[in-house]
Amino acid sequence: MQPYSLEFQMNFKAFNKFCQSLPATTYVRQWGDSHVWKVGGKVFAIGSEGEDEESYSFKTTPIDFEILKEQQGLRGAPYLASRGLKWIQHYAQPGLNDKQLRNYLELSHRIVALGLSKKKRLELGLKIETEKGLR
Repeated sequence: MQPYSLEFQMNFKAFNKFCQSLPATTYVRQWGDSHVWKVGGKVFAIGSEGEDEESYSFKTTPIDFEILKEQQGLRGAPYLASRGLKWIQHYAQPGLNDKQLRNYLELSHRIVALGLSKKKRLELGLKIETEKGLR
């Protein structure tokens, strides 16, 4: 296995491959041909064509949202953050490196999965856990 790069090299192929590797995910192209990933029917990640680059959006914790939205190449995800939702969009460099983006995509998946009912998580074969430990 190759080590993760400290640079940002993510593309839609790598984004989709990583999101597909997470448990109980589904994929759909919607909202202007965006790559939309869901768990239990709820969105946890979006890949979109930006003006100059591809962009990647994910749900995060309130604390991470406040920190990340101030970093270069990151912002509150258009539409979602303007409605009070804690979503970040990686839209330009320097933003996050690939390892960091993967970690936030995994966290987003976990946050969304935890928002599902216990019954739904059991149906999907997801580990039943609590929100304890989320940053």
